[in-house]
Amino acid sequence: MAEVLVTGGAGFIGKNLTQELRGRGHNVWTADVAFSSDERHYRVDVGEYRQLEEVIADHDFEYVYHAAAEYGRWNGEDHYENLWRANAVGTKNVLRLQHEYGFRLVQFSSAEVYGDHAGELYEELTEEASIHLLNDYAISKRANEMQVKNAAEEFGTESVIVRPVNCYGPHKAYHEYRGVVPIFVWHALHDEPYTVYQGHKRIFDYVDDTVETLANIVDEFHPGETYNIGGNPEWEISITELSDIILGYLDKDDSIVTYEDPEPMTTEVKRINSSKARDHLDHDPSVPPEEGLARTIDWYRDHYDL
Repeated sequence: MAEVLVTGGAGFIGKNLTQELRGRGHNVWTADVAFSSDERHYRVDVGEYRQLEEVIADHDFEYVYHAAAEYGRWNGEDHYENLWRANAVGTKNVLRLQHEYGFRLVQFSSAEVYGDHAGELYEELTEEASIHLLNDYAISKRANEMQVKNAAEEFGTESVIVRPVNCYGPHKAYHEYRGVVPIFVWHALHDEPYTVYQGHKRIFDYVDDTVETLANIVDEFHPGETYNIGGNPEWEISITELSDIILGYLDKDDSIVTYEDPEPMTTEVKRINSSKARDHLDHDPSVPPEEGLARTIDWYRDHYDL
């Protein structure tokens, strides 16, 4: 059994990951700016060094999953000061504390670090190619990766970087800055209009599959590695198809949908290679989009009493 801290533990992936790790017998604490009734939760702003240090000093954490961050492209544009403070300064605080206390770090990045690259997206690409990053969120995530690698080189700390790919599912509550799945589901459930930008294709990964792989890192820790964690290649679908699956499950037509040309400053197709996670971490996604989206919609109905 390992002593583990999950920052961002009241968030979407953090909450699901905490459940998975505890289910495996690990003693897991969470830290987040949000309140929680969980007795092993700390209300902490990772951008405040002192707050985070108090938590880490009280425990002998072997692993820290650093998932706390401001999420999303438009959130990063509208609230850039929050994004840079939480993402960049927050990660710097974690790295300083890692150097002092010696825990192993699992740093959460994003597939957004591949920017506008149109080919197959494998982990080493960010070191080999010149990539145009398309928004502050992507830039902050790439900056964090560089911070982690520099700290490992300077201090000999042990870290891995994970790049979850279009993760979706229960506990991803709706707000206007969320990704395409919660936006489509929320609007479809309420018969409210939404826009589908045609031409975009993505591979989605249901959260249960994502967190199973993330939890495996405790047992299969390879310092210095970076992992894409995405769904099976054959699950690649267009955003139009994604909308159709959601509407079909709800037995609704597309009268609330406006179709537009591809969204500017957004990669049209992202083909993610997750073979390294399969080899190192036993990544084995089992929930296809049709099943995962149905589970997600059912969670929304239950969570919001719809």
